[in-house]
Amino acid sequence: MDAAAVSTRASELPTDPGIYQFEAGDRVLYVGKAVDIRSRVRSYADPRGERIRRMVEAAERIDFAVTDTETQALLLEANLIKRHQPRYNVRLKDDKSYPLVAITDRAIPRIEVTRDPEEGATVFGPFTDKGRVDTVLKAVRRIYGLRGCSDHKYEGRDRPCLDYEMGLCTAPCTGEIGADAYLEDVESTVRFLEGETGALAEPIRRRMGEAAEAEAFERAATLRDELDAVEAFHGGGGDAVVGRTEEFVDVLGVAIEGEAATVARLHSEGGKLVDRERHRVDAPEEGSDIVAVLAAFIPQFYADRTLPDALLLPERYDDSDLDRWLDAEGVAVRVPGAGREATLVELAIKNAHSRAGEVDAAAELARRLGLARIERIEGFDVSHSGGRSVVGSDVVFAGGSAEKRGYRRKKLDETNDDYANMNTLLRWRAERAVAGRDDRPDPDLLLIDGGEGQRNAALAALEAVGWDVPVVGLAKADERVITAGGSLSWDADDPALHLLQRVRDEAHRFAVQYHQTIRDTVSTPLDDVAGVGPELRKRLLGRFGSLDGIRAASLEELESVDGVGTATAEAIDRAL
Repeated sequence: MDAAAVSTRASELPTDPGIYQFEAGDRVLYVGKAVDIRSRVRSYADPRGERIRRMVEAAERIDFAVTDTETQALLLEANLIKRHQPRYNVRLKDDKSYPLVAITDRAIPRIEVTRDPEEGATVFGPFTDKGRVDTVLKAVRRIYGLRGCSDHKYEGRDRPCLDYEMGLCTAPCTGEIGADAYLEDVESTVRFLEGETGALAEPIRRRMGEAAEAEAFERAATLRDELDAVEAFHGGGGDAVVGRTEEFVDVLGVAIEGEAATVARLHSEGGKLVDRERHRVDAPEEGSDIVAVLAAFIPQFYADRTLPDALLLPERYDDSDLDRWLDAEGVAVRVPGAGREATLVELAIKNAHSRAGEVDAAAELARRLGLARIERIEGFDVSHSGGRSVVGSDVVFAGGSAEKRGYRRKKLDETNDDYANMNTLLRWRAERAVAGRDDRPDPDLLLIDGGEGQRNAALAALEAVGWDVPVVGLAKADERVITAGGSLSWDADDPALHLLQRVRDEAHRFAVQYHQTIRDTVSTPLDDVAGVGPELRKRLLGRFGSLDGIRAASLEELESVDGVGTATAEAIDRAL
């Protein structure tokens, strides 16, 4: 695009806050945020610097999206950079993104928290706190009964599912509510998500009052917490935290080498260093400076992580939107000049430099396997004792580091067949991915703990479901990498092999840990009650103290426990 084309396109854009994208073909070249989209895009008619000039010349069009606030523009920019990995943005090699709330484009829409909304969905967000979003979504479903199930689960039902019994869905699938009435509830939900807080807050407040009058104080307390989350939901990133103590502190250091940067993070709790990690950041040519790297890294890194009480930095970034967001979240930002905090920043910088010259193991692994990139790896293993207490593990590594939030585990049918168990585990993962029931991004590579037999069992599962993800195995006996092209032997000190070993060993550890838990768990009659899982069993035992206490409780007392509907209470009563 030339200057005239940029100016013409800018004149067509709104003056609202939001994001803009320079695009060419099917590629996004650059994503930016702006308080005034039109004014910001117009500035590209006279590019600042050689890098921006080349980006503008390569672009064929400019797209945009309007947001309600500058904070949402900041977070949406971070999401889009992670999704598209634009060549001209500073970008963290990490797939985490901020959660969105989506209402699908269906005759009977469903509501979900997602990071990758389906085409045609009405999307709200991004939001900074997934816990708060989950709480609000549960409140929405309690009040308005919107379905949260996949289309596959929704279709062809002849009776309502457990969500109906728990009061989370009005069951349009079986006609318990008519389509017109259901769509009215969808419209009420949309009004709330668009900013009309009272559309949800007032019904919750009424229910809270009714619970208090009935002396159902635990229920009233739950509703109070939901009300607090609902009223804070449209606060533009969260209400300011007053008087927040600095229990958790993150210290960042940056090292830049050519078009790559390393950001080291030291994490302190209660004044003690408890964790340290390093992250690779891609920077456009001409070498971005530390200020630019920090301004890009902070919103991208904390997309799915808890913000600390304080951030200690080597230099202050230059981004007023980032300042407003962190201030609203109660995060203190300092560039210490002396004392212990300055020493910690120096240590973080040393940690960053110690990584700067290292081989990028994930990039080397991608090259070896002929893949475009490997940012996310999921590792799988099965553990059992002679076919009993059979479990499977699914661990996630992102950017070369374990991402424990993404770990999953599954109890499998009891069979002493490792190949069949691996097939079942991978089929479960693939079906969840294809049906859209797994909120994690698809991985770039699946690693199977085992040799050719286990890998073939996994491949058969993926092919049966139609999930196309590359699969390799890692055989323990001689540490050979099993691929579609055959068995490969790499040097013992190979960084790519070390990465696979870390994933494999973590999948094994996680599977064995779960197996031991299952093996050693004493079952109770509650285990056989449909709808009573570990969390609900824990709440029941916490409320009534023991199985005898639950057995002595009335149906009304059982129903007062959060998550227990009439049908579940009756089933518990029959089981005990």
